[in-house]
Amino acid sequence: MKMKCTALLFIAFLSVDAPAKDLWPDGTPVSDWFRKHEPADINKLGTHYRITDHGVVNDSTLLQTEKIQAVIDLAHQSGGGVIIMPKGTYLSGSLFFKPHTHLHLEEGSVLKGSDDINDFSLVMTRMEGQTLVYFAALVNADKVDGFTVSGKGTINGNGLRYWKSFWLRRQFNPQCTNMDEMRPRLVYISNSRDVQLSGVSLMNSPFWTTHFYKCENVKLLDLRITAPKSPVKAPSSDAVDIDACTNFLVKNCYMSVNDDAVVLKGGKGPFADKDENNGENRNIIIEDCTYGFCHSAFTCGSESIHNYNVILRRCTVDGARRVVQLKMRPDTPQHYEYIRVEEISGNVDILLDIKPWTQFFDLKGEKNIRLSYANNITMRKIKLDCRIVFDVVQADDQYSLSKFRFEDMELNTVNKGIPSFIKDSDFHF
Repeated sequence: MKMKCTALLFIAFLSVDAPAKDLWPDGTPVSDWFRKHEPADINKLGTHYRITDHGVVNDSTLLQTEKIQAVIDLAHQSGGGVIIMPKGTYLSGSLFFKPHTHLHLEEGSVLKGSDDINDFSLVMTRMEGQTLVYFAALVNADKVDGFTVSGKGTINGNGLRYWKSFWLRRQFNPQCTNMDEMRPRLVYISNSRDVQLSGVSLMNSPFWTTHFYKCENVKLLDLRITAPKSPVKAPSSDAVDIDACTNFLVKNCYMSVNDDAVVLKGGKGPFADKDENNGENRNIIIEDCTYGFCHSAFTCGSESIHNYNVILRRCTVDGARRVVQLKMRPDTPQHYEYIRVEEISGNVDILLDIKPWTQFFDLKGEKNIRLSYANNITMRKIKLDCRIVFDVVQADDQYSLSKFRFEDMELNTVNKGIPSFIKDSDFHF
């Protein structure tokens, strides 16, 4: 009898201390890759190329695009290495990183974007769910596997002039699109694997701050991403745009921008799901992040066709308009599924926003809208001060909502507005 009791105690001890498996919302295991998040070790990335050793000078008013690009090209031609920006400010237009090259910004260094659009190349790129000719970003890397941006320095988009021009154009023509006022993004990385950005500050982007297209295995660690809402709003300054990517981690980042923070994109239009330039987002984790003002901490859409296995967890919001927004675009077939939001605290205007999204609606000659779906969405362990819990519109002719779960919610609110029309759903507060 004594031996039997001891065995039972031993089994109980194992069951309590054994770590719980980290699972995706669809029940499959999260790979160990998501638990490894060390900053880049530039001493393991090849030869160091300090730009000031190659004719680049500390001058915030002197455009030095060609000289900085020459250092990048030299590193590439010599087998690769790290382009190091020492303390100082360096003004540039679009830069293009090549295979086996990296960017490191030392503390006190600033890569400053030109506020003249003529300093940015026109290239075939990805913008607003389309593949088209548009302006390159300040930092560009296409087909650069293993690319890293690291350090304690700053990439400053210098966006004020672009923002003022945008709002003036909107005043003159309220129907102008985001791309009508020509402006660059801050960072654009495409068709690359094993990418990591760590430690740096990204600020004042003229347009989207970071944009990743058809990338796999991307980690954003300890970044600070900011753009103002006043006195001049930074329009469409999304912090992180994830566009047809697989395996993506956003961890320990601070984000405060005048648009959505983390956004899943992938394509738009009535035949978006048939276009090989588009694609789904799969296996996305956003964790341990802090949000200041933004339109939404996490958004699906509006240029998005399929998002699968997404986790938003252990995050704090302070003054965001929404925690989660699902933009349901009636001219695009969309499917958002297996999304889990948990352990969110702070204050926000709206917890969950789901509505038809009709900005720049275009069926391209088709007569019928495209029915969309959102299902297997779970929100739990939420502790928030919020004005509205659910700002969800029923639109059965445009989209179907089903299998939503809400549990362990501690909400200080004046309006729950429970959407009882969501099919096969549970609400436990």
